[in-house]
Amino acid sequence: MKIYTKTGDNGDTSLFGGKRIPKSTLRIDAYGTVDELNAQLGVVRALKPLDEIESILEQLQNQLFVLGADLATPMDTLSSKIQRIQQDHIDNLEKIIDQIETQLKPLQSFILPGGQLVGAQMHVARTVCRRAERLVDALGRKEDIGKFPLAYLNRLADLLFVVARYANILAGIAETKWNDGPPNES
Repeated sequence: MKIYTKTGDNGDTSLFGGKRIPKSTLRIDAYGTVDELNAQLGVVRALKPLDEIESILEQLQNQLFVLGADLATPMDTLSSKIQRIQQDHIDNLEKIIDQIETQLKPLQSFILPGGQLVGAQMHVARTVCRRAERLVDALGRKEDIGKFPLAYLNRLADLLFVVARYANILAGIAETKWNDGPPNES
């Protein structure tokens, strides 16, 4: 099978179920951003994070494929092949967040994104996730997408934040607190 089909050359693409829509639609933008997030997590994995972070990222990448397929499949499409994001996916994210937070000091102020490379790239992943969340919210206000994709992305962004913090803590990198005061004069 060839990688190119030429069916999208005029700006349309197929959803699961066969319906063709313009590539510029909100649905395509939403699941395309989920795909971008998945690729960003692949970048983090390429940086060879510690095993406890690596296993979380692999699990998340697999779940993002489920989410992407879910968003690429209109709710009225009948298919036993398509998994949809469910409450248990969200519950699993919360469980991981709770486990990691036991290793972190509670935040007393905002922190600046950054740290070592894995932590900094996790912050980038978090921002891509928040963009996906905004797009999925907009899509859900126009079309039925089910009740779990938006909640999943909201919780996932929280998880990515705590993983970023955890990666920096494991690397011995102190968090930089946001300084909301006047700039220092030199």
